[in-house]
Amino acid sequence: MQLATFLARRIAFNNQKSFSRFIIRLATAATALSVAAMIITLAFVNGFQYAVSNKIFNFWGHLRVQEYEPDKAMIAEETPWPPNDTTLQILHLFPQVKQVQAFATKSAVVEKNKEIEGVLFKGVERNYNFNNLKPFLKKGDFPKFNDSTYSKDILLSQPIADELQIKLNDSVNIYFINQQKGNASVRRLKVCGIFKTGIDEYDKTFAIGDLHLLQQVYSWQHGEIGGYEIFLNDYTKMDTVNSMLYQMLPQAWISRTIRQIYPNIFDWLQIQNVNRNVIFIVMAIVAIINLVTCLLILILERTRMTGILKALGCRDWTIQKIFLYHASVIAIRGIVIGLVIGLGICLLQQYTGFIKMNEAAYYVSEAPVYIIWWQVFAVCICTIIVCFLALIIPTLFVKTVRPVKAIQFR
Repeated sequence: MQLATFLARRIAFNNQKSFSRFIIRLATAATALSVAAMIITLAFVNGFQYAVSNKIFNFWGHLRVQEYEPDKAMIAEETPWPPNDTTLQILHLFPQVKQVQAFATKSAVVEKNKEIEGVLFKGVERNYNFNNLKPFLKKGDFPKFNDSTYSKDILLSQPIADELQIKLNDSVNIYFINQQKGNASVRRLKVCGIFKTGIDEYDKTFAIGDLHLLQQVYSWQHGEIGGYEIFLNDYTKMDTVNSMLYQMLPQAWISRTIRQIYPNIFDWLQIQNVNRNVIFIVMAIVAIINLVTCLLILILERTRMTGILKALGCRDWTIQKIFLYHASVIAIRGIVIGLVIGLGICLLQQYTGFIKMNEAAYYVSEAPVYIIWWQVFAVCICTIIVCFLALIIPTLFVKTVRPVKAIQFR
């Protein structure tokens, strides 16, 4: 066993009471607190970004393809367009594409007991995958489709249902405004289900029903739609697929990612990365300052030992390694404790949800947790490396120690 390692172990695991014992415990606690805070921050920021973005993806898919209208916002009513075989063939060329679903949206008014509320009626086809919306369904079921005519079911949001005092299975009147003809068409539909995404922009705006109803009301040609929702197997490929689609689609069609259509929400989510980085920097500084201070005190407390070792012929680097190994033991101990505490709190939140949030402000009712294990291990490894490099600086004090004066040191 090397001398530096042997002496470091004797010092580190010495139970003799001293002033440095308190400093060691303080440094260990500070390191544990820093590591735990970084792990918790990572898990909560990842969880928050994943939960909110996943709500948007489940509602709208990852990409939207529709007719190109330069003077029209992407979230406005779409111009009806007949399905294009060339476009569909292009969409299905990509192995990343999981599902392609037709849709259309039109402004409408929901009326119940002479109380009205404006909505954007989202029409979908019978093959629409409602599994994506299952997490949002609070009551009832999704619309049922039939072959003979349009479905008379409608899915309303919880805020709209509460505003108009609508209950499950109630019948409501839906008024569709036809601006071209200057009149309104009314249909009586049954509320088959009530949903709530937690995103006010959707909950206070959208109702979901049959696309065939819109085709009939507005006298569209057979099969005309507003556009396509595209779901991918991996949402991280969204920008790549969108760029390729943009080049391949016919000139009359255009592709946009949901991030481009709803930039305000996704920009807000990206701001969370800034908060995460600030916490990382602060916690890293706390850990480094405490460990450096601890090591300086350890070196000062062992000044006589340093002088004796120098008098016996030990090199400066050998003595430096003694204190580096000792400080590394303290740092690793703090990292392990912080890892256990951080993961413990994250898992407790994941299974119990004891930390609640204001859903109206944050789109989620409880703090979501998403643990990415490689990030957790990266935090621990990087903390060890950064702390070890930072600890080299105070060990340079060893070079200034003179054996004669150090042995006389009290």
